Amino acid sequence: MIFMREWKWNMKALVIWCVVMSGLILLTLSIFPQFAQQQKEMTKLLEAYPESMKKVFGMNELNMGELLGFYAVEIYMMTTLLGSIYSAILASSILAKEENEKTIEFLLSKPVTRSRIVTEKLLAVFVNILIFNGVSTMASIVGFQFAKNPDVPVSTFSLLVVATMLLHLTFGAISFLLSASMRKTRNILSISLGIVLAAYFLHVMAGISEDLEFLKYFTPFKYVDAAPIINDKQLEPLYVVVMAVVILISVAMSYVVYKKKDIVV
Repeated sequence: MIFMREWKWNMKALVIWCVVMSGLILLTLSIFPQFAQQQKEMTKLLEAYPESMKKVFGMNELNMGELLGFYAVEIYMMTTLLGSIYSAILASSILAKEENEKTIEFLLSKPVTRSRIVTEKLLAVFVNILIFNGVSTMASIVGFQFAKNPDVPVSTFSLLVVATMLLHLTFGAISFLLSASMRKTRNILSISLGIVLAAYFLHVMAGISEDLEFLKYFTPFKYVDAAPIINDKQLEPLYVVVMAVVILISVAMSYVVYKKKDIVV
């Protein structure tokens, strides 16, 4: 009951985000054939970019004349950042809105436990993030067909997909915990988006200067950096463990906090 209500409630936003994201992916990948044909001119243009900027976006380690390199620089940044913003928006209000909209009294009057409320809403977050990532992946696969030789290594591309999904789940879990802990949806949304943008800012700063490289340990965006994934053909196990631990702790704490929360009806 709760899951289906959340599914219907969030469907419109999911469709909009999927359509926009798919459109951006297809539009950007449609440029690749022209980019590849003019690779020499584009390479000269990219050489004029500051070294710090090339390092931030992996342009110094990836060949943008290849389809996967172009995807990593132009598309992967969009899917990771915009998907994280979507995950934060989705999860940040899903629990707290019941108190804000005075519907929690109706929910608690039904034969449902708080644990069930958390479980079904958490499931709704997971399913929405999974669908968003699935649609983005399909749009990418379709967009690859614009290239004359769409030969993308399946295993490497799959690693990028898994990394993106883990990143979105990480921010989704953190925002879900905030939603379980706080009351005002506007405050939760502001903090959730602030965490995402701050993490991305740290990612940029860590890439700009070697003196600030230590910041990479404090931002999940650095954990899923495309260049090392493509070049090493693997996800760094330590980073995967860190994100998994953050997700599990955030989910577990959501149950604990929401069960003890003094809910105002």
